[in-house]
Amino acid sequence: MSNLASLLERSATSYPERAAIVFGDMRLTYPQVDAAANQVANLLASRGIGRGDKVALSCPNLPYFSVVYYGILKAGATVVPLNVLLKGREVAYHLGDSDARAYFAFQGTPELPIGQEAWDGFNATEGCEHFFLITADPTAPSPIEGAETFGAAVGNQPPTFDTVETADSDTAVILYTSGTTGQPKGAELSHSNMISNALIGDRLFGADADDPHVYLCVLPLFHSFGQTVIQNSGFAYGGTIVMLPRFEAEAALQLMVREGVTFFAGVPTMYWGLLGALEGSDVTAEQVARTLKTAAAGGSSLPVEIIKEFTARFGIDILEGYGLSETSPVASFAPLGQPPRAGSIGTPIPDVEMKLIDPEWKEITEVGEIGEIAIKGPNVMKGYYNRPEATAEVIKDGWFRSGDLAKKDEDGYYYIVDRAKDMIIRGGFNVYPRELEEVLMSHPSVSLVAVVGVPHDSHGEEVKAVVIKNPGDETTEEELIAWAKEQMAAYKYPRIVEFRDQLPMTSTGKILKREL
Repeated sequence: MSNLASLLERSATSYPERAAIVFGDMRLTYPQVDAAANQVANLLASRGIGRGDKVALSCPNLPYFSVVYYGILKAGATVVPLNVLLKGREVAYHLGDSDARAYFAFQGTPELPIGQEAWDGFNATEGCEHFFLITADPTAPSPIEGAETFGAAVGNQPPTFDTVETADSDTAVILYTSGTTGQPKGAELSHSNMISNALIGDRLFGADADDPHVYLCVLPLFHSFGQTVIQNSGFAYGGTIVMLPRFEAEAALQLMVREGVTFFAGVPTMYWGLLGALEGSDVTAEQVARTLKTAAAGGSSLPVEIIKEFTARFGIDILEGYGLSETSPVASFAPLGQPPRAGSIGTPIPDVEMKLIDPEWKEITEVGEIGEIAIKGPNVMKGYYNRPEATAEVIKDGWFRSGDLAKKDEDGYYYIVDRAKDMIIRGGFNVYPRELEEVLMSHPSVSLVAVVGVPHDSHGEEVKAVVIKNPGDETTEEELIAWAKEQMAAYKYPRIVEFRDQLPMTSTGKILKREL
Protein backbone atom coordinates (compact mmCIF):
# COMPACT_ATOMS: atom_id res chain seq x y z
CA MET A 1 0.00 0.00 0.00
CA SER A 2 1.33 3.43 -0.92
CA ASN A 3 -0.61 5.37 1.74
CA LEU A 4 1.74 7.41 3.96
CA ALA A 5 -0.18 6.08 6.98
CA SER A 6 1.38 2.66 6.27
CA LEU A 7 4.52 3.89 8.07
CA LEU A 8 2.56 3.98 11.34
CA GLU A 9 0.66 0.77 10.62
CA ARG A 10 3.77 -1.31 9.94
CA SER A 11 5.41 -0.19 13.16
CA ALA A 12 2.18 -0.85 15.12
CA THR A 13 2.30 -4.45 13.87
CA SER A 14 6.06 -4.91 14.24
CA TYR A 15 6.63 -3.18 17.60
CA PRO A 16 3.43 -3.57 19.66
CA GLU A 17 5.16 -2.86 23.00
CA ARG A 18 7.28 0.07 21.86
CA ALA A 19 6.49 3.67 22.86
CA ALA A 20 5.69 5.76 19.79
CA ILE A 21 5.04 9.09 21.56
CA VAL A 22 6.09 10.46 24.93
CA PHE A 23 4.42 13.62 26.21
CA GLY A 24 4.98 14.52 29.84
CA ASP A 25 3.99 11.45 31.82
CA MET A 26 1.98 10.05 28.92
CA ARG A 27 3.50 7.18 26.94
CA LEU A 28 1.56 5.93 23.91
CA THR A 29 2.49 2.67 22.21
CA TYR A 30 2.36 2.26 18.45
CA PRO A 31 -0.89 0.25 18.59
CA GLN A 32 -2.48 2.95 20.77
CA VAL A 33 -1.56 5.71 18.30
CA ASP A 34 -2.77 3.55 15.41
CA ALA A 35 -6.10 2.79 17.12
CA ALA A 36 -6.69 6.47 17.89
CA ALA A 37 -5.91 7.38 14.26
CA ASN A 38 -8.44 4.74 13.17
CA GLN A 39 -11.09 6.50 15.25
CA VAL A 40 -10.34 9.75 13.42
CA ALA A 41 -10.58 7.95 10.06
CA ASN A 42 -13.94 6.47 11.05
CA LEU A 43 -15.16 9.91 12.14
CA LEU A 44 -14.23 11.42 8.77
CA ALA A 45 -15.79 8.54 6.85
CA SER A 46 -19.00 8.96 8.87
CA ARG A 47 -19.12 12.58 7.70
CA GLY A 48 -18.68 11.59 4.06
CA ILE A 49 -15.04 12.63 3.81
CA GLY A 50 -12.72 10.33 1.89
CA ARG A 51 -10.18 9.98 -0.87
CA GLY A 52 -9.12 13.31 -2.35
CA ASP A 53 -10.88 15.52 0.21
CA LYS A 54 -8.83 18.10 2.09
CA VAL A 55 -8.76 18.30 5.89
CA ALA A 56 -6.95 21.07 7.78
CA LEU A 57 -5.16 20.70 11.10
CA SER A 58 -3.96 23.35 13.59
CA CYS A 59 -2.13 21.75 16.49
CA PRO A 60 1.20 22.23 18.28
CA ASN A 61 3.53 19.33 19.12
CA LEU A 62 1.04 17.18 21.01
CA PRO A 63 0.05 13.52 20.50
CA TYR A 64 -3.17 14.81 18.91
CA PHE A 65 -1.19 16.08 15.92
CA SER A 66 0.08 12.64 14.91
CA VAL A 67 -3.24 10.93 15.71
CA VAL A 68 -5.26 13.32 13.54
CA TYR A 69 -2.57 13.51 10.81
CA TYR A 70 -2.51 9.76 10.24
CA GLY A 71 -6.27 9.47 10.72
CA ILE A 72 -6.82 11.90 7.84
CA LEU A 73 -4.43 9.88 5.67
CA LYS A 74 -6.10 6.58 6.58
CA ALA A 75 -9.41 8.01 5.35
CA GLY A 76 -7.73 8.66 1.99
CA ALA A 77 -7.93 12.42 2.51
CA THR A 78 -5.21 15.07 2.24
CA VAL A 79 -3.72 16.73 5.34
CA VAL A 80 -3.44 20.53 5.29
CA PRO A 81 -1.29 21.42 8.35
CA LEU A 82 -1.58 25.07 9.37
CA ASN A 83 0.76 27.19 11.44
CA VAL A 84 -0.74 27.53 14.93
CA LEU A 85 0.15 31.23 15.01
CA LEU A 86 -2.20 32.18 12.16
CA LYS A 87 -4.92 34.72 12.86
CA GLY A 88 -8.55 34.17 11.88
CA ARG A 89 -8.16 36.15 8.65
CA GLU A 90 -5.17 34.03 7.63
CA VAL A 91 -6.91 30.78 8.63
CA ALA A 92 -9.86 31.64 6.42
CA TYR A 93 -7.56 32.20 3.45
CA HIS A 94 -5.86 28.81 3.88
CA LEU A 95 -9.12 26.92 4.36
CA GLY A 96 -10.64 28.51 1.28
CA ASP A 97 -7.58 28.17 -0.91
CA SER A 98 -7.12 24.48 -0.06
CA ASP A 99 -10.84 23.64 -0.43
CA ALA A 100 -10.77 22.09 3.04
CA ARG A 101 -13.96 20.24 3.94
CA ALA A 102 -13.11 19.68 7.61
CA TYR A 103 -10.86 21.32 10.18
CA PHE A 104 -9.33 20.04 13.42
CA ALA A 105 -7.92 22.69 15.77
CA PHE A 106 -6.42 22.55 19.25
CA GLN A 107 -8.01 24.75 21.90
CA GLY A 108 -4.75 26.48 22.79
CA THR A 109 -4.16 28.74 25.77
CA PRO A 110 -5.24 32.27 26.74
CA GLU A 111 -1.85 33.46 25.45
CA LEU A 112 -2.20 31.46 22.22
CA PRO A 113 -5.92 31.09 21.44
CA ILE A 114 -5.51 28.69 18.53
CA GLY A 115 -9.06 27.39 18.81
CA GLN A 116 -10.72 30.81 18.78
CA GLU A 117 -8.70 32.02 15.78
CA ALA A 118 -9.45 28.72 14.04
CA TRP A 119 -13.18 29.00 14.81
CA ASP A 120 -13.25 32.57 13.49
CA GLY A 121 -11.48 31.49 10.30
CA PHE A 122 -13.79 28.48 9.87
CA ASN A 123 -16.90 30.63 10.20
CA ALA A 124 -15.55 33.02 7.56
CA THR A 125 -15.02 30.19 5.06
CA GLU A 126 -17.61 28.83 2.65
CA GLY A 127 -17.29 25.14 1.85
CA CYS A 128 -15.60 23.99 5.05
CA GLU A 129 -18.35 21.87 6.58
CA HIS A 130 -16.99 20.38 9.81
CA PHE A 131 -15.04 21.84 12.73
CA PHE A 132 -13.60 19.75 15.57
CA LEU A 133 -12.17 21.54 18.60
CA ILE A 134 -9.44 19.53 20.35
CA THR A 135 -9.68 20.37 24.05
CA ALA A 136 -7.07 19.73 26.73
CA ASP A 137 -9.69 17.70 28.59
CA PRO A 138 -11.42 15.45 26.02
CA THR A 139 -14.45 14.99 28.30
CA ALA A 140 -15.03 18.70 28.89
CA PRO A 141 -17.80 20.62 27.10
CA SER A 142 -16.79 22.96 24.31
CA PRO A 143 -15.42 26.29 25.57
CA ILE A 144 -16.48 27.83 22.26
CA GLU A 145 -20.23 28.01 21.74
CA GLY A 146 -21.30 26.06 18.69
CA ALA A 147 -18.02 24.19 18.20
CA GLU A 148 -18.09 20.39 18.24
CA THR A 149 -15.40 18.89 20.46
CA PHE A 150 -12.97 16.29 19.18
CA GLY A 151 -13.50 14.12 22.27
CA ALA A 152 -17.25 13.89 21.75
CA ALA A 153 -16.90 13.33 18.02
CA VAL A 154 -14.46 10.40 18.21
CA GLY A 155 -15.58 8.94 21.53
CA ASN A 156 -17.83 6.26 20.06
CA GLN A 157 -15.87 5.59 16.88
CA PRO A 158 -14.39 2.09 16.42
CA PRO A 159 -10.61 1.66 16.89
CA THR A 160 -10.27 -0.38 13.71
CA PHE A 161 -10.41 0.88 10.12
CA ASP A 162 -9.56 -0.45 6.67
CA THR A 163 -7.17 2.19 5.39
CA VAL A 164 -8.20 3.60 2.03
CA GLU A 165 -5.87 2.52 -0.75
CA THR A 166 -4.29 5.50 -2.44
CA ALA A 167 -2.14 5.85 -5.54
CA ASP A 168 1.50 6.90 -5.26
CA SER A 169 0.58 10.13 -7.03
CA ASP A 170 -2.39 11.00 -4.79
CA THR A 171 -1.80 14.11 -2.69
CA ALA A 172 -0.97 13.22 0.92
CA VAL A 173 -0.16 16.68 2.26
CA ILE A 174 -0.54 20.29 1.16
CA LEU A 175 2.11 22.47 2.80
CA TYR A 176 1.65 26.20 2.48
CA THR A 177 4.61 28.23 1.36
CA SER A 178 4.95 31.57 -0.37
CA GLY A 179 7.01 33.69 -2.65
CA THR A 180 7.61 37.41 -2.81
CA THR A 181 4.66 37.90 -5.12
CA GLY A 182 1.63 37.60 -2.89
CA GLN A 183 -0.42 35.10 -0.93
CA PRO A 184 0.86 31.71 0.29
CA LYS A 185 0.66 28.79 -2.14
CA GLY A 186 -0.08 25.16 -1.30
CA ALA A 187 2.68 22.73 -2.32
CA GLU A 188 1.03 19.41 -3.20
CA LEU A 189 3.13 16.53 -1.91
CA SER A 190 2.17 13.02 -2.96
CA HIS A 191 2.27 9.87 -0.85
CA SER A 192 5.38 8.77 -2.73
CA ASN A 193 7.02 12.19 -2.20
CA MET A 194 6.55 11.96 1.55
CA ILE A 195 7.35 8.25 1.92
CA SER A 196 10.58 8.51 -0.09
CA ASN A 197 11.77 11.42 2.04
CA ALA A 198 10.89 9.66 5.31
CA LEU A 199 12.70 6.47 4.33
CA ILE A 200 16.13 8.10 4.01
CA GLY A 201 16.42 8.27 7.80
CA ASP A 202 18.70 5.22 7.91
CA ARG A 203 21.19 6.58 5.38
CA LEU A 204 21.16 10.18 6.60
CA PHE A 205 20.85 9.77 10.36
CA GLY A 206 21.57 6.14 11.18
CA ALA A 207 17.94 5.26 11.93
CA ASP A 208 17.70 1.57 12.80
CA ALA A 209 14.50 -0.21 13.77
CA ASP A 210 16.50 -2.73 15.84
CA ASP A 211 18.17 0.07 17.80
CA PRO A 212 15.67 2.89 17.38
CA HIS A 213 16.31 6.57 17.91
CA VAL A 214 14.66 8.55 20.68
CA TYR A 215 13.76 11.85 18.98
CA LEU A 216 13.27 15.15 20.78
CA CYS A 217 10.48 16.83 18.83
CA VAL A 218 10.87 20.59 19.21
CA LEU A 219 10.55 21.48 15.53
CA PRO A 220 6.88 22.35 14.80
CA LEU A 221 5.16 19.35 13.27
CA PHE A 222 3.06 21.64 11.06
CA HIS A 223 6.33 22.50 9.25
CA SER A 224 7.93 20.14 6.77
CA PHE A 225 11.25 19.67 8.65
CA GLY A 226 9.70 18.30 11.85
CA GLN A 227 6.93 16.49 10.00
CA THR A 228 9.25 14.43 7.79
CA VAL A 229 12.56 14.15 9.67
CA ILE A 230 11.05 13.61 13.13
CA GLN A 231 7.48 12.29 12.84
CA ASN A 232 7.31 10.32 9.59
CA SER A 233 10.87 9.05 9.60
CA GLY A 234 10.71 8.32 13.32
CA PHE A 235 7.54 6.28 12.92
CA ALA A 236 8.94 4.50 9.84
CA TYR A 237 11.88 3.16 11.87
CA GLY A 238 10.02 2.42 15.08
CA GLY A 239 11.50 5.32 17.02
CA THR A 240 10.14 7.08 20.08
CA ILE A 241 9.14 10.73 19.69
CA VAL A 242 9.41 12.90 22.79
CA MET A 243 7.18 15.92 22.19
CA LEU A 244 7.80 19.44 23.48
CA PRO A 245 5.07 21.87 22.31
CA ARG A 246 7.21 24.97 22.65
CA PHE A 247 10.99 25.13 22.50
CA GLU A 248 12.42 26.13 25.85
CA ALA A 249 16.12 25.36 26.10
CA GLU A 250 16.15 24.34 29.76
CA ALA A 251 13.11 22.06 29.33
CA ALA A 252 14.74 20.54 26.25
CA LEU A 253 17.94 19.74 28.17
CA GLN A 254 15.96 18.15 31.00
CA LEU A 255 14.01 15.96 28.56
CA MET A 256 17.14 14.93 26.69
CA VAL A 257 18.57 13.48 29.90
CA ARG A 258 15.31 12.09 31.31
CA GLU A 259 14.31 10.25 28.14
CA GLY A 260 17.78 9.37 26.84
CA VAL A 261 17.35 11.34 23.62
CA THR A 262 19.58 10.08 20.79
CA PHE A 263 18.45 12.40 17.97
CA PHE A 264 18.05 16.17 18.06
CA ALA A 265 17.05 18.30 15.08
CA GLY A 266 16.60 22.04 15.22
CA VAL A 267 17.08 25.40 13.60
CA PRO A 268 20.19 27.46 14.48
CA THR A 269 18.43 29.50 17.18
CA MET A 270 17.66 26.28 19.05
CA TYR A 271 21.32 25.28 19.11
CA TRP A 272 22.15 28.79 20.28
CA GLY A 273 19.55 28.42 23.02
CA LEU A 274 20.81 25.01 24.21
CA LEU A 275 24.37 26.27 24.56
CA GLY A 276 23.22 29.34 26.47
CA ALA A 277 20.98 27.34 28.81
CA LEU A 278 23.82 25.05 29.87
CA GLU A 279 25.36 27.87 31.89
CA GLY A 280 22.53 28.06 34.41
CA SER A 281 21.22 24.49 34.23
CA ASP A 282 21.72 21.56 36.56
CA VAL A 283 21.96 19.45 33.40
CA THR A 284 25.47 19.08 32.07
CA ALA A 285 26.64 18.62 28.51
CA GLU A 286 28.22 15.34 29.61
CA GLN A 287 24.85 13.98 30.73
CA VAL A 288 23.25 14.82 27.37
CA ALA A 289 26.24 13.44 25.45
CA ARG A 290 25.87 10.00 27.06
CA THR A 291 22.96 9.20 24.74
CA LEU A 292 22.95 11.85 21.99
CA LYS A 293 24.13 10.25 18.75
CA THR A 294 22.90 12.58 16.01
CA ALA A 295 22.33 16.33 15.69
CA ALA A 296 20.77 17.78 12.53
CA ALA A 297 20.17 21.39 11.54
CA GLY A 298 18.33 23.24 8.80
CA GLY A 299 16.23 26.35 8.24
CA SER A 300 19.16 28.74 7.86
CA SER A 301 22.93 28.65 8.06
CA LEU A 302 24.55 27.82 11.37
CA PRO A 303 27.20 30.27 12.56
CA VAL A 304 30.60 28.57 12.61
CA GLU A 305 31.16 29.52 16.27
CA ILE A 306 28.00 27.67 17.33
CA ILE A 307 29.12 24.59 15.41
CA LYS A 308 32.52 24.64 17.11
CA GLU A 309 31.11 25.18 20.59
CA PHE A 310 28.44 22.49 20.22
CA THR A 311 30.98 19.93 19.03
CA ALA A 312 33.32 20.84 21.89
CA ARG A 313 30.57 20.59 24.53
CA PHE A 314 28.58 17.58 23.29
CA GLY A 315 31.22 15.64 21.41
CA ILE A 316 29.32 15.21 18.14
CA ASP A 317 29.17 17.12 14.88
CA ILE A 318 26.04 18.94 13.69
CA LEU A 319 24.87 17.68 10.31
CA GLU A 320 23.56 20.57 8.23
CA GLY A 321 21.05 20.11 5.46
CA TYR A 322 18.83 21.95 3.02
CA GLY A 323 15.33 21.62 1.69
CA LEU A 324 12.04 23.34 1.00
CA SER A 325 8.37 22.60 1.48
CA GLU A 326 8.28 21.86 -2.25
CA THR A 327 10.86 19.08 -1.82
CA SER A 328 9.16 17.19 1.05
CA PRO A 329 11.52 18.86 2.36
CA VAL A 330 15.00 17.28 2.43
CA ALA A 331 17.16 17.77 -0.69
CA SER A 332 20.74 17.72 0.64
CA PHE A 333 22.57 16.89 3.85
CA ALA A 334 26.05 16.54 5.23
CA PRO A 335 26.99 12.88 4.62
CA LEU A 336 26.82 10.71 7.74
CA GLY A 337 30.20 9.56 9.00
CA GLN A 338 32.20 12.24 7.20
CA PRO A 339 33.50 15.45 8.77
CA PRO A 340 30.95 18.19 7.98
CA ARG A 341 32.17 21.29 6.18
CA ALA A 342 31.26 24.48 8.01
CA GLY A 343 28.81 26.59 6.04
CA SER A 344 27.93 23.77 3.65
CA ILE A 345 24.50 22.21 3.18
CA GLY A 346 26.21 18.98 2.14
CA THR A 347 25.51 16.92 -0.96
CA PRO A 348 22.26 15.70 -2.56
CA ILE A 349 20.49 12.95 -0.61
CA PRO A 350 20.17 9.46 -2.18
CA ASP A 351 18.06 9.35 -5.38
CA VAL A 352 17.98 13.16 -5.61
CA GLU A 353 19.90 15.32 -8.09
CA MET A 354 20.92 18.95 -7.65
CA LYS A 355 22.52 21.44 -9.99
CA LEU A 356 23.06 25.17 -10.35
CA ILE A 357 21.32 27.06 -13.12
CA ASP A 358 21.12 30.56 -14.56
CA PRO A 359 17.83 32.48 -15.06
CA GLU A 360 17.33 30.68 -18.41
CA TRP A 361 17.62 27.19 -16.80
CA LYS A 362 21.08 26.68 -18.30
CA GLU A 363 23.36 24.62 -16.04
CA ILE A 364 26.33 26.28 -14.35
CA THR A 365 29.21 23.84 -14.03
CA GLU A 366 32.17 26.04 -13.04
CA VAL A 367 33.41 25.30 -9.49
CA GLY A 368 32.76 28.28 -7.21
CA GLU A 369 30.41 30.04 -9.64
CA ILE A 370 27.10 31.19 -8.17
CA GLY A 371 23.81 29.90 -9.54
CA GLU A 372 20.28 29.03 -8.49
CA ILE A 373 19.75 25.60 -6.94
CA ALA A 374 17.57 23.25 -9.00
CA ILE A 375 16.40 19.89 -7.63
CA LYS A 376 15.09 16.72 -9.27
CA GLY A 377 13.96 13.51 -7.64
CA PRO A 378 11.15 11.56 -5.96
CA ASN A 379 10.85 14.33 -3.33
CA VAL A 380 9.80 17.11 -5.73
CA MET A 381 6.18 18.23 -5.33
CA LYS A 382 3.42 17.66 -7.86
CA GLY A 383 2.93 21.42 -8.07
CA TYR A 384 1.14 24.28 -6.37
CA TYR A 385 -2.51 23.48 -5.66
CA ASN A 386 -4.78 25.06 -8.29
CA ARG A 387 -1.90 27.23 -9.58
CA PRO A 388 -0.69 25.81 -12.91
CA GLU A 389 1.02 29.05 -13.95
CA ALA A 390 2.97 29.32 -10.69
CA THR A 391 3.91 25.64 -11.02
CA ALA A 392 5.16 26.14 -14.59
CA GLU A 393 7.42 28.95 -13.38
CA VAL A 394 9.34 26.67 -11.03
CA ILE A 395 9.16 23.17 -12.56
CA LYS A 396 10.61 22.23 -15.94
CA ASP A 397 11.38 18.69 -17.15
CA GLY A 398 11.10 17.44 -13.57
CA TRP A 399 13.53 20.03 -12.21
CA PHE A 400 12.38 22.41 -9.48
CA ARG A 401 14.09 25.79 -9.27
CA SER A 402 14.41 26.84 -5.66
CA GLY A 403 15.11 30.55 -5.89
CA ASP A 404 18.12 30.05 -3.58
CA LEU A 405 21.55 31.03 -4.82
CA ALA A 406 24.53 28.81 -4.05
CA LYS A 407 27.97 27.70 -5.14
CA LYS A 408 29.56 24.25 -5.28
CA ASP A 409 33.07 23.10 -4.42
CA GLU A 410 35.21 20.57 -6.29
CA ASP A 411 33.82 17.70 -4.17
CA GLY A 412 30.19 18.49 -4.92
CA TYR A 413 29.36 20.16 -1.59
CA TYR A 414 26.89 23.05 -1.88
CA TYR A 415 27.04 26.39 -0.05
CA ILE A 416 24.10 28.83 0.13
CA VAL A 417 25.23 32.38 -0.63
CA ASP A 418 21.92 34.27 -0.74
CA ARG A 419 18.30 33.85 0.19
CA ALA A 420 15.40 33.31 -2.13
CA LYS A 421 14.89 36.83 -3.35
CA ASP A 422 13.87 38.97 -0.39
CA MET A 423 12.69 36.23 1.96
CA ILE A 424 13.39 36.71 5.67
CA ILE A 425 14.14 33.77 7.97
CA ARG A 426 13.19 34.67 11.54
CA GLY A 427 13.95 31.98 14.10
CA GLY A 428 13.61 29.28 11.45
CA PHE A 429 10.27 30.59 10.13
CA ASN A 430 10.04 31.88 6.57
CA VAL A 431 8.63 35.40 6.39
CA TYR A 432 7.69 36.78 3.00
CA PRO A 433 7.87 40.59 2.75
CA ARG A 434 5.31 41.06 0.01
CA GLU A 435 2.53 39.43 2.05
CA LEU A 436 3.30 41.71 5.01
CA GLU A 437 3.56 44.78 2.81
CA GLU A 438 0.09 44.16 1.41
CA VAL A 439 -1.37 43.98 4.93
CA LEU A 440 0.52 47.07 6.13
CA MET A 441 -0.61 49.03 3.08
CA SER A 442 -4.20 48.50 4.25
CA HIS A 443 -3.51 50.67 7.32
CA PRO A 444 -4.87 54.19 6.75
CA SER A 445 -1.60 55.82 7.86
CA VAL A 446 0.67 53.93 5.45
CA SER A 447 1.46 55.47 2.09
CA LEU A 448 4.31 53.16 1.08
CA VAL A 449 6.20 50.41 2.87
CA ALA A 450 9.13 48.08 2.35
CA VAL A 451 9.67 45.08 4.65
CA VAL A 452 13.22 43.82 5.09
CA GLY A 453 15.19 41.55 7.37
CA VAL A 454 17.81 42.98 9.71
CA PRO A 455 20.41 40.99 11.70
CA HIS A 456 19.34 39.68 15.11
CA ASP A 457 21.50 37.88 17.68
CA SER A 458 19.12 35.04 18.56
CA HIS A 459 16.53 34.96 15.74
CA GLY A 460 19.04 35.31 12.90
CA GLU A 461 16.91 38.03 11.35
CA GLU A 462 14.24 40.39 12.63
CA VAL A 463 11.40 41.84 10.57
CA LYS A 464 11.60 45.57 9.93
CA ALA A 465 9.13 47.79 8.11
CA VAL A 466 10.35 51.03 6.56
CA VAL A 467 7.29 53.22 6.12
CA ILE A 468 6.35 56.44 4.37
CA LYS A 469 3.30 57.82 6.15
CA ASN A 470 0.51 59.85 4.64
CA PRO A 471 1.05 63.61 5.04
CA GLY A 472 0.18 64.96 8.46
CA ASP A 473 -0.37 61.54 10.02
CA GLU A 474 0.64 61.27 13.68
CA THR A 475 0.62 57.47 14.11
CA THR A 476 3.63 56.30 16.14
CA GLU A 477 5.91 53.36 15.47
CA GLU A 478 4.53 51.58 18.55
CA GLU A 479 0.92 52.03 17.40
CA LEU A 480 1.65 50.60 13.95
CA ILE A 481 3.49 47.61 15.46
CA ALA A 482 0.56 46.94 17.81
CA TRP A 483 -1.87 47.07 14.87
CA ALA A 484 0.30 44.71 12.81
CA LYS A 485 0.45 42.27 15.73
CA GLU A 486 -3.34 41.96 15.58
CA GLN A 487 -3.31 41.31 11.83
CA MET A 488 -0.49 38.79 11.45
CA ALA A 489 0.89 35.62 13.00
CA ALA A 490 3.34 36.22 15.84
CA TYR A 491 6.41 35.22 13.83
CA LYS A 492 5.52 37.59 10.98
CA TYR A 493 4.66 41.02 12.28
CA PRO A 494 7.43 43.66 12.26
CA ARG A 495 9.07 44.33 15.62
CA ILE A 496 10.82 47.37 14.15
CA VAL A 497 9.17 50.23 12.29
CA GLU A 498 11.09 53.15 10.86
CA PHE A 499 9.39 56.18 9.33
CA ARG A 500 11.10 57.85 6.39
CA ASP A 501 10.25 60.61 3.96
CA GLN A 502 11.39 58.54 0.98
CA LEU A 503 12.66 55.08 0.00
CA PRO A 504 15.64 54.34 -2.24
CA MET A 505 14.47 53.32 -5.72
CA THR A 506 15.73 52.41 -9.14
CA SER A 507 14.98 54.57 -12.12
CA THR A 508 11.99 52.35 -12.85
CA GLY A 509 10.53 52.84 -9.38
CA LYS A 510 11.56 49.52 -7.83
CA ILE A 511 12.49 49.83 -4.16
CA LEU A 512 16.13 49.02 -3.51
CA LYS A 513 15.73 46.75 -0.48
CA ARG A 514 19.42 45.95 -0.35
CA GLU A 515 20.09 49.58 0.52
CA LEU A 516 17.58 49.36 3.36
